[in-house]
Amino acid sequence: MLARRDFFEPFAELQKEIDRIFEDFMRPVRRDYSFYPRVDAYETDKEVVIEAELPGMKKEDVKIVVEDGVLTIHGERKFNREEKGKNYKIVERAEGKFERSFALPDYVDVEKIKAKFSDGVLVIELPKKVEKARKVIDVKVE
Repeated sequence: MLARRDFFEPFAELQKEIDRIFEDFMRPVRRDYSFYPRVDAYETDKEVVIEAELPGMKKEDVKIVVEDGVLTIHGERKFNREEKGKNYKIVERAEGKFERSFALPDYVDVEKIKAKFSDGVLVIELPKKVEKARKVIDVKVE
C-alpha cells in the first residue's frame, strides 16, 4: 500500500512546475525599449478622432501622413539619460522611434484632417464627408 506522502508527491511536483511557469510568465521581458504610444479612437456624428499619448515629446517630434486611405503617425522620443554614476533599478520610460497606422473609413474627408498637440497629447480630427442630398426618382412599372 502507498504511503500518503507517496500518493501526493506527483501532485506536488506538478504544482512546482506550474508555479515555475507562472513565475517565468510574470517576469518582465527585456526588450529594446522601443516606444509604442497609447491611442484612443472614437467617432461622433461629425468626425472620427484619434488621441495619442506622447509624453515628453514636442509637436516637432511628430509627423502625420495619409496615403492610400491609411493615416500614419511617425515620431521619435528621446531622453538624455546621464548614466554615469547611476545604477538604475527600474527603467520604464521607453524611448525610440515609433509608427502607428490606422485604416481610414471611406467616409472620412482626408482633405480636411486637422491635428493639435497639447500637454503631450496629439489629437487628430478626421471630419466626415458631407453627404449630398439624395435625389429620389419614382419609376413607373408598366
